[in-house]
Amino acid sequence: MSSMPVLFIGHGSPLTAFEDNQFTRSWAAMVNGIQPTAVLCVSAHWCTNGTGVTAMTSPRTIHDFHGFPDDLYQFHYSAPGSPELAHRVKQLLPSLDVVLDQHWGFDHGCWAVMKHVFPQADVPVVQLSIDMQRDAQWHYDLGKQLSVLRNEGTLIIGSGNIVHNLRQLDFSDSGQIFPWAQRFNDHVRQSIESHNHHAIIQYQQGDDELRRAAMLSVPTPDHYYPLLYVLGASTPNDPIDISLDEIVLGSIAMMSVKLG
Repeated sequence: MSSMPVLFIGHGSPLTAFEDNQFTRSWAAMVNGIQPTAVLCVSAHWCTNGTGVTAMTSPRTIHDFHGFPDDLYQFHYSAPGSPELAHRVKQLLPSLDVVLDQHWGFDHGCWAVMKHVFPQADVPVVQLSIDMQRDAQWHYDLGKQLSVLRNEGTLIIGSGNIVHNLRQLDFSDSGQIFPWAQRFNDHVRQSIESHNHHAIIQYQQGDDELRRAAMLSVPTPDHYYPLLYVLGASTPNDPIDISLDEIVLGSIAMMSVKLG
């Protein structure tokens, strides 16, 4: 079996689940010709103390948002889970007390993406939680530990946003992009393309302008950390495809990356 690529997807709003646009079409294109045995998804919306992995056969669909159209609350992504993959993840992380979770399911960081990536819901999906007690280097290293899954047919997907500042959203339709958002987004893109993962891990370092841009772009790291898993699971020989890179509403980066 050939090695699977790894994907980071800038998922944006839950509304993308029902949209046909440049972003959702690019997500589908990223998996064109790929037939994984399962998906391991690291979503920005499952943050925990400790590490959990969904281990049920039929995960529920979680509607973890408020104030959206009723259709979103009626949607259910019916892909099966994979207890086998969950146990494999636990096996690969022997130093951690990985919880085989029977409660969580698919949050919108997962299902809003999977609806476009595998719309038939015929590929088993497992979610891995983000331990918010740990630092960026730890999450990157965890991705390295899980990279062997690529050779076992598992597609690793990180779902978040490189720039994600909801307090600064611009709903005016002006098309304005905050300079700090563009600065940080460009820094991360250039670092991905040059394989400078250290700069992405140590994202709060740099000159005064870059540190300020990082502080505003990543006010909390939940949406940023999924990228680190994907980079950790990649290799220096993986081709890099950044087919779409756009900032919306001034402060949400929709960049998606395929490695491999």
